[in-house]
Amino acid sequence: MSDVVTGEAVVVEVRVAQLPSRAAALLIDIAVQLVTLFGASFVVGALAFTADEALLTMIYIALTVLVLVGYPVIFETLSRGRSLGKLALGLRVVSDDGSPERFRQALFRGLAGVLEFWTLSGAPALISSLISEKGKRLGDIFAGTIVISERGPRRYGPPLEMPPQLAAWAATLELSRLPEGIAATARQYLTRWHDLSPTVQHEMGARIATEMSAFVSPPPPPGVPPFAYLTAVLAERRRRDHARLAFQAGAPQRPAPTPPMPYPPPHQQAPYPSPPHQQAPYPPSPHQQAPHPYQQAQASHPPQPHPQAPYPPQPSPPVPAPMAAPPASQPPATAPGPTSGGFVPPA
Repeated sequence: MSDVVTGEAVVVEVRVAQLPSRAAALLIDIAVQLVTLFGASFVVGALAFTADEALLTMIYIALTVLVLVGYPVIFETLSRGRSLGKLALGLRVVSDDGSPERFRQALFRGLAGVLEFWTLSGAPALISSLISEKGKRLGDIFAGTIVISERGPRRYGPPLEMPPQLAAWAATLELSRLPEGIAATARQYLTRWHDLSPTVQHEMGARIATEMSAFVSPPPPPGVPPFAYLTAVLAERRRRDHARLAFQAGAPQRPAPTPPMPYPPPHQQAPYPSPPHQQAPYPPSPHQQAPHPYQQAQASHPPQPHPQAPYPPQPSPPVPAPMAAPPASQPPATAPGPTSGGFVPPA
């Protein structure tokens, strides 16, 4: 991976093409060029008995230049940095600032390729690629380009597990308006959660949770950390997708009049309703102007006794303080444990 600074001063992370993939793409391009050159020479050779020798020599030279130089220049200009070999291997030539390759840059690379590959058998290109930090050959250095890979391996983290404290709340979520982009951003954040500093973990998690809460309702209970909220939403979304796919796979050939739903409707009443005296911490409608749990702190209030209870609640006996443990050596640093609310950080 390498960082590319765009013209707008934005740092973009790209995957630099490795030497084996570039060599394989080069072999494909050379094979195409040789086949094209031999085919054109055979056609021109058939006209040797009727044409002048000087004319045939000029045609041979023009065909050689067109195949050796014109082939990479024309293909990379029209396809925005791709030849047939690069297209087969998933490679692309871009400028050093990440912009598409231009004709001037493709011309520099094509002219340098004649010297590197056809004249010196690829030795300068190999040495330059091994020395350069970004694997640039001489043509890339002269043209100001870089070859990147667009088929990088996809790395998926462990499957997200639903926090048990949020399972009942997640079953009532409305997820139909959640954009795929925000879900992908939250998934990437949870995958790289342990690689971030504590400050970045909180700030980035709060920002992504705030963006997601604009499309997901109802809001989370108070005191839920951002990573637990994002984990619960993504885990519930994945569970519903799996349930829908399983239902579609096992559905009969002809549609039933009232097919069973794999999960309860988003606005259906929760299976365990709250007592009538207890007020919900958040209104059920997401359109009401309520303070977001990740934008300002919320004060917790102790539960009030039931107004119709025959007896007031008895105070619980005082719990004796535990005895102080003898001093011990400090244990080695381990992975972060559960938070104060019992939520376990993502794996």
